[in-house]
Amino acid sequence: MKWTSALAIYFLLWIFSAFFVLPFHGRRADDDAVPLVRGQEPGAPAHFRPLRVLAQMTMLSAAIFLAFYIAYKQGWVDPDVIAGRA
Repeated sequence: MKWTSALAIYFLLWIFSAFFVLPFHGRRADDDAVPLVRGQEPGAPAHFRPLRVLAQMTMLSAAIFLAFYIAYKQGWVDPDVIAGRA
C-alpha cells in the first residue's frame, strides 16, 4: 500500500468518525439551567468542546485504521477481491 493511499484511507476514517463521536457529546441546553439565547436551538449542546471532539475522532480513526492495516498486511483484505478482479 502506498503512503498516499494509507493517508487517504485514514483521512476518510477520520471524517467518518465524526458521525460516531458527535452524538455522545454534551447535554442539551434545555437540560441544563443555562438560559437560552433568542434563536438558539433547544437541542443544541450547552457546552461544545471542539478540541475534545477532535482528539476523540483522532483516537477512534487511528484504532480503526490500525485494525485495517493489520488485516491488510496479514492478507485478510485482498485488493483483487475488493476490486472484483478475482
